Amino acid sequence: MEPTQRFVDTGEARMRVVEQGRGFPVILCHGFPHGWYVWHRQLPALAAAGYRAIAPDLRGYGRTEAPEGVEAHTNRAVIGDLLALLDDLGAERAVFVGLDFGAQLVWELALRAPERVAGIFVLNNPYAPRPPKPPSAFWTRAAERHFLHLAYFQTPGVADAELAARPKEFLARVFYSLSGDYHYLDTWKNPPGLGYLDVLPQAPAFPWPWLDETELDTLATEFERTGFTGPLSWYRALDRNWELTADLPTTVEVPAHFLYGEHDPDMEGFSGRDPLTTMRAHVPDLRAVEKVSGAGHLVQLERTEAVNAFLTTNLAALNLPQVTEAR
Repeated sequence: MEPTQRFVDTGEARMRVVEQGRGFPVILCHGFPHGWYVWHRQLPALAAAGYRAIAPDLRGYGRTEAPEGVEAHTNRAVIGDLLALLDDLGAERAVFVGLDFGAQLVWELALRAPERVAGIFVLNNPYAPRPPKPPSAFWTRAAERHFLHLAYFQTPGVADAELAARPKEFLARVFYSLSGDYHYLDTWKNPPGLGYLDVLPQAPAFPWPWLDETELDTLATEFERTGFTGPLSWYRALDRNWELTADLPTTVEVPAHFLYGEHDPDMEGFSGRDPLTTMRAHVPDLRAVEKVSGAGHLVQLERTEAVNAFLTTNLAALNLPQVTEAR
């Protein structure tokens, strides 16, 4: 069975979803700067294992149409899309997989609507409880000392224009910089006041061991059409996300699984001093933790077989109910 695409009206967005297979739904949530296609190697593996694998373009990305502005790109708003997708599927629950912003989304979904979540799989972005201050309070001082994309992305129009002018080059350079083949935190050696393309390394020629140019072109074509304002809105919503989570639980109770790349920059530079201990203390049903040797941030592309095996093995252990009919 080949992947198919369709559109789901979530009430606030017209969301493109790409799906493959039949069975219990497994919904894969991407990050920045991605789109559904970063999961294209996971869809057939999940389908072959007996699941209905579903990869949406989240708000601001690809063919999904959604309102503009920060409020429309909060986790709370996008979780509304995911719950509407479940309703469209006629499913009470699904398993959710998340990477990068998709990881933060999945963690928060498990807090907001645990009754709709049969389990979660998170790649590279471990759970931590809500901090006492908004995210910008932590990065503002650092951004006074060196370039930091979190701060650079906050001013509307600036990064939008820089990245939209050279989308394919940007994707190649940021994917390479985040991979296990480079040390992303070396970008911090640059002073503030520069653009992102000023600090990212030059990417090697294609093909790479884990990505070919045809795959990159598929991703770049979408950004050539849409630009980056929607995706950058997720960064601009970080403080608003913090405001909206004040009353949520601090413990994730659903079955959880965590996989990370040995050289992932989020684990090294953005997740605290002991992220695994923190996560274990607040995720009591954490059933698996696996480190993938040599991999960086785009672990599902860099080490596809390892990620697919992690997903299918641990999905089987969840003993999910059989689904005999699918919409």
